[in-house]
Amino acid sequence: MRVQIVGRGRVGAAVAHALVGSGIEVLPLAGRGADGTGQDGAVADVVLLAVPDGAIADAASRIVPGPIVGHCSGATGLDVLRPHPAFSLHPLLTVLGAGTSFAGAHAAIDGSDERALAVAQRLADALGLETFRVRGEDRAAYHAAASIASNFLVTIEGVAERLAATAGVPRQALLPLASAALSNWGARGAEAALTGPVARGDEATVERQRAAVADRAPDALALFDALVEATRELATDPASRSATDPASRSATDPVSPSPVTQLSNTSDLSRFSDENPGSDPNHGRDPKYVTPQAHDREDHR
Repeated sequence: MRVQIVGRGRVGAAVAHALVGSGIEVLPLAGRGADGTGQDGAVADVVLLAVPDGAIADAASRIVPGPIVGHCSGATGLDVLRPHPAFSLHPLLTVLGAGTSFAGAHAAIDGSDERALAVAQRLADALGLETFRVRGEDRAAYHAAASIASNFLVTIEGVAERLAATAGVPRQALLPLASAALSNWGARGAEAALTGPVARGDEATVERQRAAVADRAPDALALFDALVEATRELATDPASRSATDPASRSATDPVSPSPVTQLSNTSDLSRFSDENPGSDPNHGRDPKYVTPQAHDREDHR
């Protein structure tokens, strides 16, 4: 398979570098005016557009008939690639340019037909990616989920950092809490990972927290209120914790979750990447530790 990658930015460079040695012939990186032919005049079998979302349609229109054409966008469907047979390949990790390792990350793929989908899968396999299929009608929801998991997580931690600073508490002091929460969510899901005063129904503590936010970070009060309400809804979900997490604690093991001090490599959402899948969610966590029930949760959140 002969592949031309269009786009000389971080994404194009990273994919081209990672594909070298995989058994796939990769042509020299091309600019947005490329038409799918190599320097020898031969047409590529596959053209992968690693360009900004707004430039995909124009770049696709320049490709000569023949190649299967794909893009690396998370939010964009396949319509912009018509009339070419089309696919999409969107890895969920931050791309820093040549040298980025894709191995072990996940990726969303799609294809306009089985042949195009097979090309997406072959490229993903060559990059070491685990794949799932996301069709056009689901792209916006998928991309929003990735943004929430990555961008909004950082935004919330930024508010926590700013509020902590008003009490002389450094950002690094919050890291074990954030790390454990993320790890427990990855291992058990949101409801089972939830701890803190809202989950316990400790409204007096919540009100004291709210007053502190109003006093020291008033611009974050609306966000705090919204998050408290969303947390209440999660904590009172009718699905029992034992039903959603068979490994939830037994009566003989009332301990709190073991703090995890190694934070997964999450980072900001770029045009191409939405979320680093991180490492094993159980890393650093003794499997005997489980998430406590709401009435037993310790007041350390």
